[in-house]
Amino acid sequence: DAMCGDLSHLRILREKERARDSLTNSAVERALQYTVGQKIQGFTVKQVTAVPDLFLTAVKLSHDATGAQYLHAARDDSNNLFSVQFRTTPMDSTGVPHILEHTVLCGSQRFPCRDPFFKMLNRSLSTFMNAFTASDYTMYPFSTQNAKDFQNLLSTVIFFFFYLDAVFFPCLRELDFWQEGWRLEHETPTDPSSRLVFKGVVFNEMKGVFSDNERLYAQHLQNKLLPDHTYSVVSGGEPLAIPDLTWEQLKHFHATHYHPSNARFFTYGDLPLEQHLQQIEEEALSKFERTEPNTAVPPQTHWDKPRLDHVTCRPDALAPDPMKQNTLCMSYLLGDITDTFEAFILSLLSSLMISGPNSPFYKALIEPEIGSDFSSSVGFDGSTRQASFTIGLQGMAEDDTETVKHIIAQSIDDIIATGFEEEQIEALLHKIEIQMKHQSTSFGLALASYIASCWNHDGDPVQLLKISQNVSRFRQCLKENPRYLQDKVQHYFKDNTHRLTLTMSPDESFLEKQAEAEEQKLHQKIQNLSDADHKDIYEKGLQLLAAQSTAQDASCLPALKVSDIEPIIPYTPVQLGTAGGVPVQYCEQPTNGMVYFRAMCNLNSLPEDLKIYVPLICSVITNVCVYIYIYMMSVSPQIIPDTDDLDLYEQGIILSSSCLERNLPDMFQLWSDIFNSPRFDDEQRLRVLVMMSAQELSNGISYSGHMYAMTRAARSLTPTADLQEAFSGMDQVKFMKRIAEMTDLTSVLRKLPRIKRHLLNPENMRCAVNATPQKMSEAAGEVERFIGNIAANRKERKPVRPTVRSHRSPSSSCQEPHFKPCQMKTYFQLPFNVNFVSECVRAVPFTHADYASLCILARMMTAKFLHGEIREKGGAYGGGARMGGGGLFSFYSYRDPNSTQTLSAFRGGVEWARAGKFTQQDIDEAKLSVFSAVDAPVAPSDKGHDILAHLYLGVGQQTCGVAILGPENESIRKDPSWVVK
Repeated sequence: DAMCGDLSHLRILREKERARDSLTNSAVERALQYTVGQKIQGFTVKQVTAVPDLFLTAVKLSHDATGAQYLHAARDDSNNLFSVQFRTTPMDSTGVPHILEHTVLCGSQRFPCRDPFFKMLNRSLSTFMNAFTASDYTMYPFSTQNAKDFQNLLSTVIFFFFYLDAVFFPCLRELDFWQEGWRLEHETPTDPSSRLVFKGVVFNEMKGVFSDNERLYAQHLQNKLLPDHTYSVVSGGEPLAIPDLTWEQLKHFHATHYHPSNARFFTYGDLPLEQHLQQIEEEALSKFERTEPNTAVPPQTHWDKPRLDHVTCRPDALAPDPMKQNTLCMSYLLGDITDTFEAFILSLLSSLMISGPNSPFYKALIEPEIGSDFSSSVGFDGSTRQASFTIGLQGMAEDDTETVKHIIAQSIDDIIATGFEEEQIEALLHKIEIQMKHQSTSFGLALASYIASCWNHDGDPVQLLKISQNVSRFRQCLKENPRYLQDKVQHYFKDNTHRLTLTMSPDESFLEKQAEAEEQKLHQKIQNLSDADHKDIYEKGLQLLAAQSTAQDASCLPALKVSDIEPIIPYTPVQLGTAGGVPVQYCEQPTNGMVYFRAMCNLNSLPEDLKIYVPLICSVITNVCVYIYIYMMSVSPQIIPDTDDLDLYEQGIILSSSCLERNLPDMFQLWSDIFNSPRFDDEQRLRVLVMMSAQELSNGISYSGHMYAMTRAARSLTPTADLQEAFSGMDQVKFMKRIAEMTDLTSVLRKLPRIKRHLLNPENMRCAVNATPQKMSEAAGEVERFIGNIAANRKERKPVRPTVRSHRSPSSSCQEPHFKPCQMKTYFQLPFNVNFVSECVRAVPFTHADYASLCILARMMTAKFLHGEIREKGGAYGGGARMGGGGLFSFYSYRDPNSTQTLSAFRGGVEWARAGKFTQQDIDEAKLSVFSAVDAPVAPSDKGHDILAHLYLGVGQQTCGVAILGPENESIRKDPSWVVK
């Protein structure tokens, strides 16, 4: 009855809003009508600001009773977003804010069913739904473009009865703490004679996080640069400190941090502000009184002299040079991020110093090949109360430590002496202008993340949004003082005594020491347990297992119906034409003064032995000069599976760029230069790019291991997947490592022009342009000139296709006549302490009648079976199934303590589906999940590009592949059915 009453009230409210909205349809204009001091639903308006740079109106409010802060960004964008964040400042490394973030989403007063968060993912058409734990805040954002969904979620039906109820009135059950945080449990919960081990989702997640050497380094860097307060600890949780957290401490942290007086609410989009405020007031804030939260972060005490420190890490078996695995950075403490203009200047200064091949630190540190790449910690960091700047290298020799220190100091002196070229400064300001004008589909989420840190420390988030004002003020400062930037370098770097030099080196016994430390921690926890304690642990393990195995009643969670989904996908009109015989697609869109260009270059004629070089040449092509960064130019490999036949595909590269309308001729001139006179003769430049690429690939495995596992498991099933492994799988990682180890790259340089003749060929090209109607004619003329320029430079030109089709011509598809699908099981033994597991099944192509059913089955199997088995019971951070466009049904797990046990869970999912252990409600929820992806918003820059590109699970009945990336596994090593690498 209460829900019906609330919904009736909402209907009346909506009628009033419609009447008011009839006067003005613009959310931006409506928001400008608010006045400072105006009272709305228990809130007081503090500030109303037009932000024309971002096409929005910002309205700041505060809650009268609790002091909760609120920012509404009114913008004519239907992808609305809501977020609530709390300042969370732990004083130990038990991971309490991270575990709390997980646990509050496990059930609340109104939604007491277990794990409603994951159930909600399949019951709405959200475009984003997640939570984040930063070093000093925790954020819960949600977005959707479905008006009915948002009204439900933001009213009594779902969202505020979910997100608000979750954060302010969570159950915080002990069972949920054990599952999500940590617990002592028997290795086999039903066998009391099996050994006791640590388990828990966050416990395993953080073990996976710190398998990444760069992440480990970044954490140490922050802890040691800011040692006085909350930044000296690991907010996500240090694996061996997590078992020190108690359930009582978790509840206490919630009580002291998750209070409206410590909260910041943010809403974005075209929905009315009043309704948001009413729901927040009625469902949450009215139940609280003001408190004085003790969560502020004090300024770090400034050091009177620089410090040195050292840490160790695991060796990297895939490092470009095994003898060069050290990292060295110098990190400088800067000013308070609440000084928004100073933070803007320092961020800009950081980009000038390190971004692009013409930047001083690139020339000084990267070009001499001292290291493989910048450390991933390099640059401006505004995520802490006081910002920092870090500069340094990874992949360097220990003997070069003093050399690198000297180069950094000398480079700072050189910058102070000579400053920056005006062209560099203008290029960077041009890039900022492009970023302001570019319209992304997740603008609200990006905005919430952008303002979070400054606002978290009581800075003015609206000032952050006034980007043009900051640019104008910077230009004025530079005009008044030509040495303005040099003076900043002098002050913040040359004269700054709060400087940390942190080195990191590999330790061959690092993993063994970690395992030994975990065993010692385990022994410490177990040694004083009584027989009663052992019995209690066993019984609690059975209790948790029973809860995880019991079907949950989710009827308390309302959901959209399939009938609520729009039955028709919006049609994007395009115009088809030719330019110099090359097919071109024109799509008129409200691009906000931008022009977007894409081209697909087919490479089916490329010899087989050269295909693995394609990612490398893509990198070389787009690293020629500073202008690449101005026009956001990129070149990347592309594989498009045929929609009708699993053994057909198109292979090529995608060229992509964007520019302001006034720079249209310059952008196409640069593409002409790339086609007609690419630089393939600079061996030093090639070596730098090879080392950077090899290092980046090696670093990425610990973060994206599930993707590498899926790619590898699929490789033996279709020609498309086999090529994907060559382009972006472990084969590419190992290939780039081999190239990086070569002392002479002449043979590689000789291959690049051969590959270029196949890749950058107008005879095998089709293009797409997205621009405003007013600019399309000029854009078409520039495309025509571009095609003419690159065609004229070719010695001979065969006739191209005389007509344009809205789909690929059959001649563009490629077939591998000798490819035969086969079963293969591959195990990559890597220095991690978690696994990434995948199994793939060759299923059906996109147009097959069963394809849609398999998409729904994958979503349903993930939500209703695999999530429980892999995450809840198994303790992995994630896992599930997906049906890919290439016709492969894939299972996967992420940061998983198990390996072969997870393969059993995959097979269990198949048996679950075959037994029909699901309901019509389960199917409908899976459909909602599928349509959430199908109906995801598309930016004006991407409209029409889908036109440019364009029950098979019985074990043993279909060809399947398996791959695991993980630590040493003796049982797999002894199994002859596995290929161990």
